Amino acid sequence: MPALLFALYLVVEIAALVVVGHFIGVVATILLLIACSGLGLILVRSQGRRVFDQFRRASRGEIAPGTAVADGALVTLGAVAMFVPGLVTSVLGLLLLLPTRRLLRPVVSAFATRRIDRLSMAAGYRGVVVDPSGDVVDGVVVQEYYDDGQGPARPMLDGR
Repeated sequence: MPALLFALYLVVEIAALVVVGHFIGVVATILLLIACSGLGLILVRSQGRRVFDQFRRASRGEIAPGTAVADGALVTLGAVAMFVPGLVTSVLGLLLLLPTRRLLRPVVSAFATRRIDRLSMAAGYRGVVVDPSGDVVDGVVVQEYYDDGQGPARPMLDGR
């Protein structure tokens, strides 16, 4: 399967180079590749700084952590695409590095949320419950509730 994907990648990149070279010429196509790479390097550097700033702001609670993580993932994918040779991957990398990635942010956030939910369910989520006395009780939250007569019914913990 990886060999098939690599062969498909080669066919797409060569076809793109042939088509673009036919329309604008060989020298212009080579200059376009060089320009895309140079612009990509500049964007990787500037957007990398921006993502690290977003992580700092998210740690201080100024922005939602999902935004910083989604932008970090998209900038990383864009940087990887910029270092893979070819015209199609360079254009894809530029699209992920430019502000156009905001359009993809909700898709990445939804994918990550689904993935995290699936992983936490598979691992058996260990919940933390704060007892009325203020003590933290570690345990697995189950769907059963108990009523001790001192307020609303609360979830039962295993071993309790």
